[in-house]
Amino acid sequence: MNNTYIPQFTEEEMKTVNLHISKYPKPMAAVMPLLWMIQEKYGWISLEAMKYVGDILNLPHDHVLGVATFYTMYFKKPYGKNHLQVCTNVSCMLRGGYEIFNHISGKLGIKNKEVTGDGLFSIEEVECLGSCATAPMLQLNNKEFYENLTIDNVDQLIDSLKNSK
Repeated sequence: MNNTYIPQFTEEEMKTVNLHISKYPKPMAAVMPLLWMIQEKYGWISLEAMKYVGDILNLPHDHVLGVATFYTMYFKKPYGKNHLQVCTNVSCMLRGGYEIFNHISGKLGIKNKEVTGDGLFSIEEVECLGSCATAPMLQLNNKEFYENLTIDNVDQLIDSLKNSK
């Protein structure tokens, strides 16, 4: 788990940065895709990275900080290699979302927004992930969705992630 880094886009990444900037009438609108690029590259967005994005876009650092802290999709600290986001909004709650969250939390020995000692897992309780008809559900690393969860298939998922170190 990388707790520090010096943010820097490569020459190739800067082409993508410039493409994002060119899509909008004002550079300010490119804050979100640039923050996402940082997160994809480093796994999380440090204060230094927020300042870096502000410098690229010629924006006050506080503006970038405000965007990054407003949206929960941006990680402001390092999370585990496998970040499990469990929905506990109404549909998921009614269909066992809290039971799934509590089971994972107990199985991994971590609480909300904590990371296992080996850095392999973290867990986060989140609001609606847009899968009400197939609740309860979780999202893995902001990319993969697992729906119609049961304790058994959650255990299978965690075991498969442990074995794919």
